[in-house]
Amino acid sequence: MATAVGRHIALIGFMGAGKTTIGALVAARIGRLFIDLDREIEQSLRRSIPELFQQEGEAGFRLIEAERTLLTLRENRPAVLALGGGAVETPAIRKALRDHALTVFVDVKLDEAWERVARTARPLAQDSEDFRALYERRQSLYEETGDVRARDADEVVLAALGIELGGEPEGDALIADERVLDLHPLELGRTHVAGPKTLASAQRLWSELRVGRDGTIVGYGGGSTTDLAGFVAATYMRGVRWISVPTTLVGQVDAGIGGKTGVDLPDGKNLVGAFHYPDRVLIDPARLETLPEEERENGMAEVVKTGLLAGHPLWELPAEEMIRACAAFKAAVCLADPYERKGRREILNLGHTFGHALEAASDYRLAHGKAVALGLTAALRLSGLEIPAVLDVQPVRVDRERAWAALQRDKKMRDGKIRLVLLEALGKPLVREAEPDEARTALDELIAD
Repeated sequence: MATAVGRHIALIGFMGAGKTTIGALVAARIGRLFIDLDREIEQSLRRSIPELFQQEGEAGFRLIEAERTLLTLRENRPAVLALGGGAVETPAIRKALRDHALTVFVDVKLDEAWERVARTARPLAQDSEDFRALYERRQSLYEETGDVRARDADEVVLAALGIELGGEPEGDALIADERVLDLHPLELGRTHVAGPKTLASAQRLWSELRVGRDGTIVGYGGGSTTDLAGFVAATYMRGVRWISVPTTLVGQVDAGIGGKTGVDLPDGKNLVGAFHYPDRVLIDPARLETLPEEERENGMAEVVKTGLLAGHPLWELPAEEMIRACAAFKAAVCLADPYERKGRREILNLGHTFGHALEAASDYRLAHGKAVALGLTAALRLSGLEIPAVLDVQPVRVDRERAWAALQRDKKMRDGKIRLVLLEALGKPLVREAEPDEARTALDELIAD
C-alpha cells in the first residue's frame, strides 16, 4: 500500500459516517486543503443535493457528482477529500481513486448511521428499510475500494503514512539488528546484519543484497537500524521499496517514522541521507517488553519532545496510547512537510540541535535519548519554560570545543546563523536565530567540568 505523500487522502463511506468532520480535522492537522465534494457541488450549482435529486433524478446527480469528483481527483495539489456516500458506485471514480488517492474507508455501524441522518433532508435516508438495503449493498464496494479502514482522525493520519499498530512484514530481504533477532526472531527472506549506521555498513549491505528493482527490504531494529535500512533501500538499484519495523521506543514514536534515512559521518550525525518513505511502518508495543530500562529512558526523551510540541503531557499516558499519540503527531507533521521544504517539519528538531552536537563530541558514545533530553533542557531554559521532572538528566563530560564545532555544522544553519527550535508556550513552537554567545552559553551548561 502506497502512502498519501504526494497524493490525495480520499474519505469514502456511508452517509452519517462522519467523513466531513473527520476530513476537516485531518486537513487542519496536516496543512492541506479540505474539499467536501457534496458541498462543492452545491456551491458550484447553487442548488442543494435534495434539489438536485428532485430535479435531475439520482442518475442525473451521479453524472454531476462524477464530473466534479474526477476533476478534483485529477488536480495536482494533494488535498483531503470527503466523497459522497454513493460516489463509489461509479466505476470511473473507483479507478481515479486508485490512480490519485490513498482511499480511506470511514466505517460506521448501520444503527449509528441511521441515528445521525434520520429525519434530515437527505433523499436516500427517508425510509429505514431502504436505508438498510442501501447500506448492505454499498458495504462491499467500500471495502473493495478502500485502501485502509479508519474511524477517527488519528487513524486516518496514521494510515496516510502506512503506520499500523501490529501487523507482520512481508519482504525479500531483512536488514536487522542482531540482538533484536535473538530476542524476537523474524523469518523473512535473506537476513543481513545491520551493523553501525555508517557508509561502510551501507557499502557492505549494497554488496550483499540480492534484491530486484521490484523487491522490498525490511528494516528491523531501533532507529539506527531503520535509518540504515531505509538509506540502503533509497540508494540500492536507485531505490527499492522498504518497510520499517522499529523495535525501540525511540523508533516507534519518532525515528522509524517520516521517511528520513541516512548514515553518520565522523563530522556529524545524519550528514548523508535521503528522503525515502517506507510503504509500511509496523509498530508493535509488545516488542518493547524486552527493552532495557536505559533504552526506554532514551525513548521517553522523544516522547517528551512530542508532548511539548503537541501541548499535552503525552508521557503520562498508558504505553500503547502514548505510542499511538506520538506516532500520529509525527505523521501529521511529516505529511504537512514531507521533504522539509515548507518549514513545518523543522519543529521536530526541538532539542536536537544541542543533542546532536553533544553526540558528535562524544564520538556517539552518548546515548541519543540522553543527548535529546539535555537538548530539550537547553531549549526549555531558552524558552523560559518549566522543565518536566521526567527530563532528569545531569551535564555530561564531552569536549566543549568539539561540541561547539559540531553545533555550528548543524544542518539547520542558515547564512552562518544558528537556528533553534524553541517554544512560545507548550504546543506553540517557533524557530528563531540565536546569537553565538547565547547558543554557546546554553551548550556549555549541558557539559560537566
